Amino acid sequence: MAMRADVNKLMGGELGGWLEQQEGMRAEAKKKAWNRWFYGGIALLPLLAVLWFGPAWGGGIKFWVSTLAFGGLSAWGYMPINAAKREIKIGINSAIARELGIEYQHDVEPGDEFDAVERYGLLPDYDRSNFEDLWFGEIEGHGFQLYEAKLEERRGSGKNRRWVTVFRGAIIAMQFGRDFYSTTLLQRAGKHKSWFGFGGSKDFVKFDGHELGYVDQVHPAFEDMFDIYSDDQVEARVIAHPSYVEHLMAVEQAFNGDAVRALFQKGAVLIVVESGNLFESGAISSVGDRARTETAARQFSSLAQLAMAINQTERGQAISTSALGESDDARPSNPAGFGRKGF
Repeated sequence: MAMRADVNKLMGGELGGWLEQQEGMRAEAKKKAWNRWFYGGIALLPLLAVLWFGPAWGGGIKFWVSTLAFGGLSAWGYMPINAAKREIKIGINSAIARELGIEYQHDVEPGDEFDAVERYGLLPDYDRSNFEDLWFGEIEGHGFQLYEAKLEERRGSGKNRRWVTVFRGAIIAMQFGRDFYSTTLLQRAGKHKSWFGFGGSKDFVKFDGHELGYVDQVHPAFEDMFDIYSDDQVEARVIAHPSYVEHLMAVEQAFNGDAVRALFQKGAVLIVVESGNLFESGAISSVGDRARTETAARQFSSLAQLAMAINQTERGQAISTSALGESDDARPSNPAGFGRKGF
C-alpha cells in the first residue's frame, strides 16, 4: 500500500469531478445561512427592543438574554454551512482513503484501544470527549486504525467556569510486526517521578493493580526523552528499540506537537500523538480544495509512517521467539488484539 495519496490523480479524476458537482450544494448552504441570519435578526430585534426599552430589568439579565439570543441565532445560521463542510470533508477524506486502499468514517466509537491508553496514563484526566475521523484497514498486512480525539476538562467556578482542551490529537492502533505477550509502556521522561520529583523516575508503576517495572536503557538520548516500564524486562528491550527515537521525534516536528507516547500490549502497538486538529479538508468555499486535500493526505501519511516505523514491519522479519528466551511452541500464533477493526 502506498503511504501517500496521489493528489494530482485525485483532483484530476473522480474527486475533482465530485467537488465540481458540489458547487450548487455549497451555494445553497450559504444562501440558507444568510436567510436565517437576516430573517432571524428581523424577528429578534423587536423582542430585544422590548427587553431593553420596556419594563425595567436588571442590566445583567438584559446582557445575558441578548448574548444568548444572538449566540443562538449565529449557531442556527451556521448549521447548513457546517453540514456542507462536513459533507465535503467526508468526500475528500474518503477519496484519500480509497486511493490508499483503506476506509474512512467521520464518526467514531472508541473501542478497547482507548480504554487501554486511558488505563495506562497516556491521556490526561478529562470531563468530556469528542472523537472523529476514523481511518482503518490494513497496512502491509497488519490491521490499522487511527482517529482524532478531543478531551476537555471543566475548570474554574461561577462566572469563570469554562471548558479547557487538555488533549487534541491522534490515537493509533496497529497490529505489531512480531509476537509479544508482555505489556510495555513508552512514556515521556519524568512522567512518573519518585520522591516528589527529586529522585528520578519511579522503580515501578501500577495501573489498576498491574505493576510495570522500570527498564534500564543503553542509549543516552533515548533515556533523556522516554521512560520505559514493562512486566517483561527482556521483551521490553527488544520491542522498544532506541532507533524509535528518530521516528517519534520526526512526527513531533512534522506536527509541531509533542508528547508522543506508546503502549505495547496484546500483540498491538497503541500510539498517542498530541497533534492538534487534523484532517479538516472540508470548507464552504471551493478555493483551497486542493491545498486542503494535500494537507489531509500529508497528515495521514506522517502518522501512518510513524505507526509503521515503530512497528518495525518495514525493517524485515520479526525477531524469532528464541531471541526472547522462549521456544516457538510456547506462543500461540494469533494473539488477541485491540479494537473493533481486528485489534
